[in-house]
Amino acid sequence: MVLAAINLRPGITSLAPLIERVAAELSLGRGIISLTTALPVMCMGLLAPLAPRLALRFGLERTITGCLALLGLSLLLRLGSHNSALLILSAACLGMAIAIIGPLMAGFIKRQFREQSGRVVGWYSLSMAVGGSAGAVLTVPWSHALGDDWTLGLTVWAVPALIAFALWLFIPNVKEPFNARETGRLPWTHKRAWLITVFFSLQAGVFYALATWLVARYSEAGFSALRANTLFSTFMLVGLPAAYLVPWAAHRFQSRYRLLQVCGAVATTCLAMVTFKPLVLPDLWAVLMGIALTGSFSLSMLLPMHEAQSPMAVSRWTAMMLCAGYCIACTAPVLAGVGRDAGGSYVLPFTILTLMAMTMVLLALWLGQTSRTDGHA
Repeated sequence: MVLAAINLRPGITSLAPLIERVAAELSLGRGIISLTTALPVMCMGLLAPLAPRLALRFGLERTITGCLALLGLSLLLRLGSHNSALLILSAACLGMAIAIIGPLMAGFIKRQFREQSGRVVGWYSLSMAVGGSAGAVLTVPWSHALGDDWTLGLTVWAVPALIAFALWLFIPNVKEPFNARETGRLPWTHKRAWLITVFFSLQAGVFYALATWLVARYSEAGFSALRANTLFSTFMLVGLPAAYLVPWAAHRFQSRYRLLQVCGAVATTCLAMVTFKPLVLPDLWAVLMGIALTGSFSLSMLLPMHEAQSPMAVSRWTAMMLCAGYCIACTAPVLAGVGRDAGGSYVLPFTILTLMAMTMVLLALWLGQTSRTDGHA
């Protein structure tokens, strides 16, 4: 589980420190190059509803295994990334694989670790954060080590994905008999499902916009390329402890909605500083922003497990959250890039990101006030 989770983010975050260079070499506008982030996120949304159906047909374990193979092959495609069409195609295939793995991993955790869901989701979120941080931090050094070829720096992430695929081949496949109700539609008519989905879309939109444009924002503010990448790496790395500790604390102390409110408030403050006062204590805001956004993501992944009782029900709630959430979130990197091209500055798009984080606080308050202990089958 841990190795599979580690591979769910490097394909997306590895492009962030290279995005301006890639755009320049391929003569692509910021709106087009941002598709390398937006397309995986959009696929993660559009294809998430297929996950429960595929699991019923082939089993959770075999479906995850097949998607890990697709993930590795998508990253191998980046050997041809000097062709912009192949680069964008690899992003789409990457999103397809992640779209199916995400909801099914939630069901896998619910089935295998029912009494330890908070702790295990913590490990799952930590693993994704480790992978995302590694993609952001290690891609540039690897590119330099491989002859300053950024295509090789991007492709090297196929190795851990294919290793994960090989190991998952040995995990026994379990095909459970699900009744007709279990195989029903996603919970589109449940108010709380929509509240959770909108919260998830906001935090995901903010994160992926930052994963795409934070380095560029720091550079625009006057930081050197090295300093901007260091701040971005800090943002990615410091969230690692939060990825485990926040869901653990939420499960241990039954305070998930209060923690969601805190994460949203901290993210709002940090984004406001990056937007309007980027030269003031930049390290502090990078640290706190990484903790807040990683923590809010981890808690978002935990929420469906408190709303549904069975593994397939959890997968359906998670599939809806990822489907609508990522479909909304995928517009954030593109709109931020277009806003920068249109306005000549990152201030406007980052102001909107700040307002999105503020809305997260309001939604967390609403979720807490309407909290319920019974789940949906």
